[in-house]
Amino acid sequence: MGDDSEWMKLPIDQKCEHKVWKARLNGYEEALKLFQRIEDEKSPEWGKFLGLIKKFVTESNAVAQLKGLEAALTFVGNAHLAGKTTADVVSGVVTKVFNQPKARAKELGMDICLMYIEIEKAEVVQDELLKGLDNKNPKIVVACIETLRKALSEFGSKIVTLKPVVKILSKQFESREKAVRDEAKLLAVEIYRWIRDALRPSMQSINSVQLKELEEEWTKLPSSPPKQTRFLRSQQDLKAKFEQQSAQGGAESDGEDVEETESAVDPYELLEAVDILSKIPKDFYEDIEAKKWQERKAALEAIEVLTKNPKLESGDYGDLVRALKKVLGKDANVMLVSMSAKCLAALASGLRKKFGPYAGQVVPTILEKFKEKKPQVVQALQEAIDAIFLTTTIQNLSEDILSVMDNKNPSIKQQASLFLSRSFRHCTQTTLPKGVLKPLCAALTKQVNDSAPEVRDAAFEALGTAMKVVGEKAVNPFLADLDKLKLDKIKECADKVELSGGRKGVGVGGSIGAAAGGGNKSSSAKAPPTAQAPPKSSGPPKKAATAVASKPSSGPPKKGKAASAGGKKTPDNKEVIENQLSTEVCEELAAGVLPASCLQQLDSANWKERLASMEEFQKAVETMEKADMPCQALVRMLAKKPGWKETNFQVMQMKLHVVALVAQRGQFSKTSASVVLDGLVDKVGDVKCGGNAKEGLTAIAEACSLPWTAEQVVSMAFAQKNPKNQAETLNWLANAMKEFGFAGINVKGFINNVKTALGATNPAVRTAAITLLGVMFLYMGAPLRMFFEDEKPALLTQINAEFEKMQGQSPPAPTRFNKKTAASADDEADEGDEQDEDRGGQDIMDLLPRTDISDKITSDLVSKIGDKNWKIRKEGLDEVASVVSDAKFITANIGDLPLALKGRLGDSNKILVQQTLTILQQLATAMGPGLKQHVKALGIPVITVLGDSKPNVRAAALMTLQSWVEQTGMKEWLEGEDLSEELKRENPFLRQEVLGWLAEKLPTLRTVSADLMLCVPQLYACLEDRNGDVRKKAQDALPAFMMHLGYTKMTKATGKLKSASKDQVLAMLEKARAAIPEKPAPTKTGGEKDSAEMSRAASASRSQPLNDDVDGKPEVKKVRGGGGAAAAKKPAAGKKPPAKGAKDEEDKSGPIFIHVPNAKEQRVKEEKQLKILKWNFNTPRDEYVEQLKSRMCTCAAKWLLDELFHNDFQRHVKAIGVMIERLESERVATISCLDLILKWVTLRFFDTNTTVLMKVLEYLKLLFAMLNRENYHLTEFEANSFIPYLILKVGEPKDVVRKDVRGILGMLCNVHPASKVFPLLMEGTKSKNSKQRAECLEELGCLIEGYGMNVCQPTPAKSLKEIAVHIGDRDTSVRNAALNTVVAVYNACGEQVYKLIGNLSEKDMSMLEERIKRSAKKTQAAPAKQNTTERFQKEHPTNPNATFLRKSAQEDPNKLKIMYRTYRIQAGQNSQHSDSSHPSIPKRFQLDLDTIESDMGPECKMPELIEFNLDELLEPVPIPERLIRRMQSGPAHFDQLHYSTSSTINLVISQVASGDINTSIQALAQIDEVLRQEDKAAIMSGHIDQFLIATLMQLRLIYTTHMADERLDKKDIIKLYSCIIGNMLSLFSMESLAKEASMGVLKDLMHGVITLMLDSRVEDIEDGQQVIRSVNLLMISVLDKSDMTNIISALLVLLQDSLFMTASSPMFTELVMKCLWRMIRYLPQTITNMNLDRILLDIHNFMKVFPKDQLKKLKSDVPYRTIKTLLHMICKLTGVKILDHLTLIENRSESQLETYMRRMVKLYAVDGERDEKSALRSEDRMSKAMVSDVLTEIFKKIGSKENTKEGLTELYEFKQKYPDVDLDLFLQHTTQFFQSYVERGLRVIESEKESKAPVQISAVNQQHSMDSNMSNEDVQRRLKILRQRCGMENMSTGMGGGGDSEPQPRPLVSSAPPSKPSVPSSTDMLHSKLSQLKESREMYQQDHAHSPAHTHTRGSAQSMQLDDLMKRVEKMKGSWQ
Repeated sequence: MGDDSEWMKLPIDQKCEHKVWKARLNGYEEALKLFQRIEDEKSPEWGKFLGLIKKFVTESNAVAQLKGLEAALTFVGNAHLAGKTTADVVSGVVTKVFNQPKARAKELGMDICLMYIEIEKAEVVQDELLKGLDNKNPKIVVACIETLRKALSEFGSKIVTLKPVVKILSKQFESREKAVRDEAKLLAVEIYRWIRDALRPSMQSINSVQLKELEEEWTKLPSSPPKQTRFLRSQQDLKAKFEQQSAQGGAESDGEDVEETESAVDPYELLEAVDILSKIPKDFYEDIEAKKWQERKAALEAIEVLTKNPKLESGDYGDLVRALKKVLGKDANVMLVSMSAKCLAALASGLRKKFGPYAGQVVPTILEKFKEKKPQVVQALQEAIDAIFLTTTIQNLSEDILSVMDNKNPSIKQQASLFLSRSFRHCTQTTLPKGVLKPLCAALTKQVNDSAPEVRDAAFEALGTAMKVVGEKAVNPFLADLDKLKLDKIKECADKVELSGGRKGVGVGGSIGAAAGGGNKSSSAKAPPTAQAPPKSSGPPKKAATAVASKPSSGPPKKGKAASAGGKKTPDNKEVIENQLSTEVCEELAAGVLPASCLQQLDSANWKERLASMEEFQKAVETMEKADMPCQALVRMLAKKPGWKETNFQVMQMKLHVVALVAQRGQFSKTSASVVLDGLVDKVGDVKCGGNAKEGLTAIAEACSLPWTAEQVVSMAFAQKNPKNQAETLNWLANAMKEFGFAGINVKGFINNVKTALGATNPAVRTAAITLLGVMFLYMGAPLRMFFEDEKPALLTQINAEFEKMQGQSPPAPTRFNKKTAASADDEADEGDEQDEDRGGQDIMDLLPRTDISDKITSDLVSKIGDKNWKIRKEGLDEVASVVSDAKFITANIGDLPLALKGRLGDSNKILVQQTLTILQQLATAMGPGLKQHVKALGIPVITVLGDSKPNVRAAALMTLQSWVEQTGMKEWLEGEDLSEELKRENPFLRQEVLGWLAEKLPTLRTVSADLMLCVPQLYACLEDRNGDVRKKAQDALPAFMMHLGYTKMTKATGKLKSASKDQVLAMLEKARAAIPEKPAPTKTGGEKDSAEMSRAASASRSQPLNDDVDGKPEVKKVRGGGGAAAAKKPAAGKKPPAKGAKDEEDKSGPIFIHVPNAKEQRVKEEKQLKILKWNFNTPRDEYVEQLKSRMCTCAAKWLLDELFHNDFQRHVKAIGVMIERLESERVATISCLDLILKWVTLRFFDTNTTVLMKVLEYLKLLFAMLNRENYHLTEFEANSFIPYLILKVGEPKDVVRKDVRGILGMLCNVHPASKVFPLLMEGTKSKNSKQRAECLEELGCLIEGYGMNVCQPTPAKSLKEIAVHIGDRDTSVRNAALNTVVAVYNACGEQVYKLIGNLSEKDMSMLEERIKRSAKKTQAAPAKQNTTERFQKEHPTNPNATFLRKSAQEDPNKLKIMYRTYRIQAGQNSQHSDSSHPSIPKRFQLDLDTIESDMGPECKMPELIEFNLDELLEPVPIPERLIRRMQSGPAHFDQLHYSTSSTINLVISQVASGDINTSIQALAQIDEVLRQEDKAAIMSGHIDQFLIATLMQLRLIYTTHMADERLDKKDIIKLYSCIIGNMLSLFSMESLAKEASMGVLKDLMHGVITLMLDSRVEDIEDGQQVIRSVNLLMISVLDKSDMTNIISALLVLLQDSLFMTASSPMFTELVMKCLWRMIRYLPQTITNMNLDRILLDIHNFMKVFPKDQLKKLKSDVPYRTIKTLLHMICKLTGVKILDHLTLIENRSESQLETYMRRMVKLYAVDGERDEKSALRSEDRMSKAMVSDVLTEIFKKIGSKENTKEGLTELYEFKQKYPDVDLDLFLQHTTQFFQSYVERGLRVIESEKESKAPVQISAVNQQHSMDSNMSNEDVQRRLKILRQRCGMENMSTGMGGGGDSEPQPRPLVSSAPPSKPSVPSSTDMLHSKLSQLKESREMYQQDHAHSPAHTHTRGSAQSMQLDDLMKRVEKMKGSWQ
């Protein structure tokens, strides 16, 4: 007992370790009690027993062991530290408990294992139990199997991983112990219960008797799926649900529970992969080619046996697939064909997705082989193609399928359709998009009409299956051509279809949206419970719960982001597109917004009046609203005579300044810009006006984008001869590039003009060009120099000097932005974040011309590189290096070179390895971004070289790796298993180099591929590597890995490490956790500087430096290593990032056109047979476009097809650019698709965008040059579908377009017979366009001169007669062209021309004879001219792309046209002998016309010049001198002073938005000083919007930049806030100035002020509370003093935006509504001064966006109540009259507002009778607005001479009908003369009426009958037309013709209806009025049929006149439309 007393006093933990078993037993008992008492799972008491729990279970005494197991079970279930003991405790249970004879011990051991699984340690438990299966003791094995079975039964197959269990299960059936076999059988039954037939393949290897017993047991299992009965700690929500169902007795669960518990196990995943490549017989490839079929069969049988393995190891199966494909396609023995098809099917099934790369090679062969009729062959082919389909997608196979759908063999068509039907069954709505389905449906609908019934049935089945999968609504648009019977059959087939996997599909009548909605609903229903955590759980379960909860939330943010990005793109961000308006419409629009005096004085002879007019013009523009400004009309008024020829520089300065104002303040379109650009360019070189012209150009660039503006301006400048204009244009462009940035600039387009400028004789032009190159160098870097290597050495020296000045400088950040893109720049930056951040600035490199070197990588060269002799291998590598260096920049197509170079990277000769690495660096520089597609083939082997033992080789490999990554980015390197496979190599050199490289690169990336996780096990292995350097590099890389993968994933990955290793790695992870680098910030909108800097640095590192100084290298390292590295690698700001992912970018590297044999012939045949629409139209209709698109989908890449048929013209430009780049490399495919390409080009001819047109013409020139080199001739089919439309463009107004079209027409004769071009040109001469007629005649003359009279088709006589007709044309250019063409005929056939042309008028014949005489004189100088031409040809060889220049207009046009034709003929002849291998860029301005002109001698002097009388021209010269002297008088000085004040205010306001705080404060102080003085505050009038916008920009700058900048003193920010708020308080204290604020500005102001109030950062700053209080006062001032209409409209729009934007704060919305409530309280006092029409329009728009139902669904009903209150108050205050204010709502019948208001009006009526009476009176009595409109129309008629009588009559009748209307109100603003005239006229009419009482009565009756017959709609329509004719407001602009000084009477209506958005054209109004007159005439004639004959005659004559007028109006409308 003494011994007992000793251990009884020991603590519990010591008792548990005592050597006496009784002491241990007592310790276990007390521990059990203690464990049951501890309530806190994190109590420190648990930690005392952490190391003892294993001893609890491994207790040697059987009695004590039972208590120990009970205590251990309690510990595991309650302690949060229990998870750390899992491996040790379970291992102890397996070895020491499962072998015990007591069943209780075994049971407790199992419970412990299951409890560990419950606390999220299933993997560890399962691993230990599987290890126990290898134990020699059968009891342990049986217990382990039983525990696994029990765990699976309770937790389910999602928790217990079945793959390792199934893997060892078959082995247990071979045990000698029956107990083991029986337990294995029970486990197999349990596994089958969960995964069903997925287990069968794994069990095929066991004994047949055992398998039969298993089968019997499996059949006894219930068919209902099993349910999880025990749950993890993180699954307590499922547990509660299960218990609830159990309590209710519901044994069955719904579909969601099944989905939650059932584990979809793929039997394929449970199998072990077999490597069959190593088992292929050595002589297989010889036997498969044997002549005897028996030998081939034996070879196939061997392969068939190997491929029967259900899962195959991945490898290179290319040779095997090719051998089987050859047998399949070419073997005559059908038995062997079947065998090869079976082998292919087995390969596809065994490899699955890994067979995908071979699918495209095999499927076409299988489809063609379906022509076999033997059933066994067809069945084998079907099985093969079905198996292959599962390895790829329908999208990848669609082209192959479509290519056989038109096959002549019905069996092929039938089987292709059946294959589609089977394939569709495996598709979903996602995997079967419309883009893929559309061409397939088009092909199937053709087969529905096939003559073969089996083909029709197969097509019906395929279409029915598609309908079942995607729904009827998705398929119906493609079936529009089918009749009802066929549609019914398709629906019948759809009903019969059963989809794979038991899916229901969408079915007939379903829609994609409905199915998607259902899926979202179920997922959302399941997501919330997952996020809930149990109230009591250990540490690991909490982490797991967090991970589970985070998964569902990871998806929606991306969608939300995309949605918000889409929502931000409002119509304001879109480019303004405007049609060209006629002069009359422009004058009418201008008259509506400009004073009448302004318009009258615009073209005054007095410069002072013109100056005063321009001042009024400017003032009107400054006060005009953006939406109301008719920009095109205004600039056309400015261009009106004298326009840009204005001689007074003050007027011209003002005019140019107004252009800039209109561009800045209005919605300025490219159409408007084209009106003024020519004038601006003409004045840009002027000393006095040049500054204003540049200001205008900059404003236009902001409105229409700099790239477009610059392209237009430069082309216009170089079309002139003024060197000053050219120089100043280039200077402006250089400065504009700095201000706007380089985004979107068409470098190739500018290079030609810059080269022209460099060759100019004027030094100023050359200097400006070199300066521009310097600016471009800032953005492009050294690659820019590549474009100018062929310049003269002296010029190159100057260019290099300019580049050296810029070396090391950074491009400035852009300060100006295009108005259309600035608003969406943030969206683009956000979208850019989703792209690969590791891309370098490659956009500039894409501009460089690249060479295809694939033809130089010959098989001989490849064999050299692989030769056994190292010297020959070196020669081959030297040749490759030479080819790459000569080409400089190459395409991605390098033939078989990658395979050859890959072999040399493993060369035994290290010198060759280094040389190969050098070549790879060359390739990186030369290939650029195209290198991405070679990363896997060539890049990964470079990493292998990093394991070389020689340091110099490793250094070269690392340099190569860096150069490749600069071009490709990191994405391709991190995808896949390649990098992890390299790290598996136990090479210390490779590991340390790769890990060091990853540690450097990973922190610079924002996102990485998920495949990076594959490298983590190797990283952990490197942490324990024997080499110290490897361990150090691995530790350095840990934070970089953790930055992207996260600590949780990295920790979870340690689960498979050994216990000792795991603890060590976890400690390192904890240490690295504190050193995780921050992810680089995304590029912002203004980040163009960094982007360009990186681009320039990268390109400088790739290219040869300009000199030997290498200072640029440290700069590159600095950029790369800094935090902004990733941002620097973004695309330049303003350039929209690619919308597609990197995967699509890889697809773009493939061919763009596909050569389909005989496809073109088939298309020609179908068009001849009229199976498709013939390509013949005046304007292309939609069916032509769709037909072309469907035709091109079979022979063009999908991405290119999307670009070609996109709505955005920029996508067209991009597509054409790619087509130009690939033209040479894809010559054969381009020629095979030539007819489709030319048809697409004709569609672009009907576009109005000049950029696209010029790009198309550039492509055509290169295309026809290539066709000429290939000796290809256009077919009739191609020519007739293209040339007529090209001829249309020869009449284009723009000279640059016409020049290019003429060049193309000249090249046409090289690829198409001139005799066939001639008739098409003759058709062109019949056009109404005089330019087209003239140009076509010129071309005809060229053809006759070049090819003789035989070219005239059908006969010379017929052709010449048609040409001679044009000699009498009204247009001078057409006459001259016709005369020149006839002269060309005269030169060819002499006097016979007079017979050919037939009879001409005397005048035409005399003109022709005179022209022939003059041409005869000029031919005497032919020898000299010929010599000059020959000398010119030697010095300047021509090429097919040369464009033709004409001399200025001062020279004789006839002489120029003759020179032009001569040059054209020479160009055509020389192009045939051109030996250039590819088309070169045309060299312009190289036609030495001066030399040619000097050789022509005295013939240049034309006798017509003598006819001019120069003395008369000199007479008016003194008059301008007197005007100039007057210009210096006093008033001009006053005007300059006034202009100076306005400019000063503009300057100060612009400084308010400065980024410098002090500058902004100073500017605000100056404005505040003005505002505080009442006498000076008036000068701010007209600048209020401008000032508020600048202030808002400053508020945004503070909010986004200054507040986040920790370097700035917050006191300065508070000071700036105080200045801003003080200024605005002063401004809004003056009501007159406050009311000038427009609605849009007020909306932005309220947004900015409310945002400031809600900014929590301001409150945290000292004095921040005072700022908030000041802001509150400011809001009250704004609400009180602003224009009530504008502020209420602004608040309504702001409320709408805040509700629409999901990211908006609820507080923000609440404050907006509070402001609205305040305005509602003001309504009784302010409603009389408000424009109710506009407010009701805004409420209508609000209700349109947020209908009543949607408003009620919001979280709060306050917005709904706010709008309701506003409407109630308005209706209450206005009553029934409010219904007259709905004039601005377009479709009132569709508006909810009108219905709602009518209800409220009735509600507020006094009683029903009063409502009824008022309604009846409202029908009889016109509203004031209507009275105003009708009277305005009547007074207009009175004021016109023609309609005075009619107007007076109408006024009299109006007065009779509405006697209560007071006409004095409408006459009081007119002159006394007009008033007396009206009164006198009324008296005369009254007297006439009295004298003709019967007539009067009949007339009145007639009028009354007309009125009574007129419907309410007619009245409304007529009133609407009258209202519109009177003007957009109810105010007239003039009397028309009623006198010189009488103004139009103005109605006095307090709230006139405001302007409507759209006004009908003047022809519509005239037509309507004529219809009314005609109708009244007819009715009058019917009532007076008994009148005398002369009256009838007069009436019919008038009716005829009206009919004639109406026809003419219709004709005018038709011509304008």
